[in-house]
Amino acid sequence: MTRPGAPDPIAVYTASHAGAGAIVVAAPAKLNLFLEILRKRSDGFHELESLMVAVDLFDTLEVRADPSGTIALSCDAPGVPTDGSNLVVKAAEALKARVGRADLGAAVRLTKRIPTQAGLAGGSSDAALALAALNRIWKLALTREELAAIAASIGSDVAFFLAPPAGWCVGRGEVVTPEPVGRPLDFVVVCPAVGLSTADVYRRLTVPASPVGGGAVRAAVRAGDPVALGRALFNRLEEPAFALSPDVEQVRERLAGVSPCGARMSGSGSAVFAACRDRAEAGRVAAAYRRADPDQ
Repeated sequence: MTRPGAPDPIAVYTASHAGAGAIVVAAPAKLNLFLEILRKRSDGFHELESLMVAVDLFDTLEVRADPSGTIALSCDAPGVPTDGSNLVVKAAEALKARVGRADLGAAVRLTKRIPTQAGLAGGSSDAALALAALNRIWKLALTREELAAIAASIGSDVAFFLAPPAGWCVGRGEVVTPEPVGRPLDFVVVCPAVGLSTADVYRRLTVPASPVGGGAVRAAVRAGDPVALGRALFNRLEEPAFALSPDVEQVRERLAGVSPCGARMSGSGSAVFAACRDRAEAGRVAAAYRRADPDQ
C-alpha cells in the first residue's frame, strides 16, 4: 500500500546513521495515473502527457564526498550495474561537467527496494536524488531549475523527482509542472515476477489518431476524489505491454476484480496498481488480491 508524498529532495536529509560527512536520501517510486502518447518525434522519442505521483516505496542512497575526484557506486541488488551505465553515475558526471569541476568525487551506496523493469522509475528517482544530494554535499548551491535542466539530459522521468509529490509531465516527460493533490491517496501496487523493457513496449505502440485528454484525472487528483480518479485512470502503453506479456494483463484484471476504485499498469510496466478510497480499503484490496493470487 502506498500514498503519494516524498520528502523535498532539496531540503530534507538525514545523516543520523550515515556517519560524519555523509547524507542519506530517500528516492521514491512513481505511478503514472495517466499516460497518453501524442506523436512520434523526429528525435526518436515520443511526445507524451502524463500525470505522475511519487509514492512511499523508496530506494535509499548514502552519499559522501570523495576527494579523489572519482565517482564510485555500490549497490546491494545483484544485476544492477554500478558503472557509467547507471543513471546515478551519469547524474554525478553530468553535474561535475555542468559546474566544470573535475576534482569533485563521491562514494554512493545504493539500497534498492524499487523493482526494476516495473514502470516505477526507480533508476530515474535514484539519479534525481543523487543530483540533489551531490548538490548539497559538494556545496554547489544550484537551484532546482538548474538541477532539472541536468536531470532532463539524463532521462525522461528524472526531473519529475525534483518536484514531488505530483506533476503533469509533457514533452518526453522531462517538462514538469507540479500538480496539487487534494488529499493523500491510497494505492495497492503489485509487481509481477516478469519485467518489461520500455524499448520493447514502445516498439509495439500504435500512436492514436485522437489522443485522450488528461483533464478528468487532473481534476480528480486536485479534488482528492479516489472514485473519480479510478474512473479517469488511463495508460496508452497497456495494449503493447499486454501483447508482450499476457501475465501482466492477467494481474491487472485480477487486481481490478477485487473492487478497488480502478486499476491500471504504471508506465511501460510491469507493475500494476489499484486506486483505493482510503487506507482501510487499500488493506482490504491487498488482502483480497493475495487470496485471489497467493503466489504474489
